[in-house]
Amino acid sequence: MDLRSLRYFIAVVDAGSLSRAAASLYVAQPALTARIKKLEGDLGARLLERSHAGVAPTPVGLQLYHDALRLLADAAAIEERIQRSGASPEGSVTLALPLLLVPLLAGPLLVGVRAAYPRIRVFVLDDMSLMVRKAVVEGRADLGILVDTPRGQGLVCRPLAEEALLLSGHDPAGAVASELMDGEAVVRFAAAAALPLVLQSPRFSIRQDVERLAAERGLVLNIVHEHDSTRVIRSLHLAGAGFTFMPASSVFDQPPNRPGWLRARVVDPEIVRRYDLAHPSARSPSPAAAAVAEFLLEQVRQMVASGAWQARLL
Repeated sequence: MDLRSLRYFIAVVDAGSLSRAAASLYVAQPALTARIKKLEGDLGARLLERSHAGVAPTPVGLQLYHDALRLLADAAAIEERIQRSGASPEGSVTLALPLLLVPLLAGPLLVGVRAAYPRIRVFVLDDMSLMVRKAVVEGRADLGILVDTPRGQGLVCRPLAEEALLLSGHDPAGAVASELMDGEAVVRFAAAAALPLVLQSPRFSIRQDVERLAAERGLVLNIVHEHDSTRVIRSLHLAGAGFTFMPASSVFDQPPNRPGWLRARVVDPEIVRRYDLAHPSARSPSPAAAAVAEFLLEQVRQMVASGAWQARLL
């Protein structure tokens, strides 16, 4: 039994005549008759009642007729899905992003994916880096950009980029000692640690990195404001309440440089954040998730090449 035989059988039942069915199928009537007889032989059942008025299905033939309609409809749907997915992936993809990367990446990514893959819908889950990692490990996110993530831990990681931390703050009198290195403003970590600092709590990765470096060098951080909320920290920073450490990517979300504001790369030592594009190791990415991942990688490459993101590709 094959799909062509089932199509021929349906055509005969619909036409009520072998000759009319043969004409509609553009096949010779003897060939059609032979095909129906073979189908009856393969199934071991009589499918058609023949008379001078034409043919009609037997009870078994009528059951086959309805089953064949469903089978052919399923086969057509399978073929359509395969052809459609081969041409353009479709489906929903959940992407987890660290809060500080959202202003830089989310907008261009969503606009670009919609234009390139109109049948893919991307949902962005934005949170602090620890929660982004948790969402990917638990499978609540199909993809995620992770910060300084150890290998393993239920993840498959692709190196993405790394960027330096900057010190930013209101310095109208120019009291903060900064210097130029390769034409770029830099400030030494020991000098930055002594400034009035506006930082998030120790649950956050930037705070952890800064505290670790301070402890290694026997320095005490001069923290004047501490809050969990990224928005509160940003508001305090823009109000001139103190200096803060920020990745280069978050400069995208800050006002343009203006007189009285310092923005310098931290050196001696440089503080670097590493980003990986990850998916859960428990399952392979869907075609839609794979397409979004490749689009995101290309977007990052273009941003770094153009200088829109001051990062280094990995």
